[in-house]
Amino acid sequence: METFDITEHSHRRFNPLLGEWVLVSPHRSKRPWQGQQESAEKETRPQYDPNCYLCPTNVRANGEKNPDYPSTYVFVNDFAALQAESPAGSLQETGSLLRAQSERGICKVICFSPRHDLTLSDMEVSEIRKVVDLWQEQYLELGALEYISYVQIFENKGSVMGSSNPHPHGQIWAQSSVPGEPAKETEQQQAYFQQNGRSLLSDYLAEELEKQTRLVVENEHFVALVPFWAIWPFETIVIPRRHFQHLGQITDQEKDAYADIMKKLSSVYDKLFNTSFPYSAGIHQSPTDGQEYPGWHLHMHFYPPLLRSATVKKFMVGYELMADPQRDITPESAAERLRGLL
Repeated sequence: METFDITEHSHRRFNPLLGEWVLVSPHRSKRPWQGQQESAEKETRPQYDPNCYLCPTNVRANGEKNPDYPSTYVFVNDFAALQAESPAGSLQETGSLLRAQSERGICKVICFSPRHDLTLSDMEVSEIRKVVDLWQEQYLELGALEYISYVQIFENKGSVMGSSNPHPHGQIWAQSSVPGEPAKETEQQQAYFQQNGRSLLSDYLAEELEKQTRLVVENEHFVALVPFWAIWPFETIVIPRRHFQHLGQITDQEKDAYADIMKKLSSVYDKLFNTSFPYSAGIHQSPTDGQEYPGWHLHMHFYPPLLRSATVKKFMVGYELMADPQRDITPESAAERLRGLL
């Protein structure tokens, strides 16, 4: 097979974390845009909003009152998708096609800051470090429960990503089974480790550090880059240089560096289209089902939807829904744009 310039021609790229393919069509980025495009409005919010369910001392929708918290604050979600009291059980109708099983779990909300007007990019690194501390605490606490097999920590930032409240916050869903995406990553990483004796992401990161073309920002302990297999226009992945499985194993120095890389990456995002950049971000780490996962390498995904401006969004439609994910701009050009904003 002949080699070709992957930045110029349509091709498929393999995602080794999921064992799946993505179509890259760089020539589509040159097509004329005649769709809707509005002027982005600058959002201004007060430091404290008396009508916000997440601000300190306010009463939430279920009637409970928030404490006057000074930094971070975590509580059980008032409208949790998972319930700890769900009874065990399963359903299988005639044949094997229609099956269901109960799912137990706990959903929590984490307020990053008492201030209503901040996002991670606005917060000081020392304040973000407290968020990382709380992530670690909650992973260990929830993961220690006998019926919890996975702890998913994530943030939906911005109304376009479904966030119902602009107050800076994230969520944790801890559940009795391992969800689909982490399950695929578990399988791929374990298989690679068994075959090579090294973590998949350690070897992948070494290649990216050698090539330099998809790097965005780095520090002593973490690297943020646009992955080779990225689907979303300005998708990034944050990978620790040291191979460790979960937040329970992170050191104090690495927590400082994690907070630093979060601050830098979120600030770069905000500069890209001069807007508070929306995204869905989440930490992937080893399951908590009592088994050993030496191949697991903790990492964090950022999936931002903005494509051409603060108002032109990327939607998964047509080919993406019916066939494979497809991206219009190459990961290399996306990384170059992000790096230029440092």
